[in-house]
Amino acid sequence: MNQALPDVRLRVPTDEDAFAWHRIFADPEVMEFHGGKAAELSVYEELTARQRRHDAELGFCLWTMVGPEGEVLGFTGAQPWPRAWGPRGEIEIGWRLGRAHWGKGYVTAAALTTLERVRAAGVSGVVAMVRPGNERSIAVTRRLGMESAEVFAHPTSAEPAHCYRLAL
Repeated sequence: MNQALPDVRLRVPTDEDAFAWHRIFADPEVMEFHGGKAAELSVYEELTARQRRHDAELGFCLWTMVGPEGEVLGFTGAQPWPRAWGPRGEIEIGWRLGRAHWGKGYVTAAALTTLERVRAAGVSGVVAMVRPGNERSIAVTRRLGMESAEVFAHPTSAEPAHCYRLAL
């Protein structure tokens, strides 16, 4: 990127962040490549609790992104790939951002910080799983220097799941 990256802070998700994530991710545009709608609040409560465990045990997680005004923007971070299909045993970097904050460089800034943190935790490489057509996320993988590596059959979608890789 040629422009300066925005000010964004990453913090371990709090109990309250489950409510913020649920609200932010209720936008169908945000969820277009994630099932089309927000999950129930209980899913975000479990997700934020799991991320707190990941941070304590691994030194990284899906962190809450906090903007310059203290507002919750979404999440960015890394976690062990959580599914029985795909890049099992690998560390996935991921992000999800509220619609009002798209196009401002927040995800790229937070993902670069994530790469620094997972490298410091001893991780030797990360993957990102991106659905076809998700051009915003594909652009982030490019800005991070990731390369398209393989395609997995998605177990419930007719679309394949594209795996991008980056050695750290």
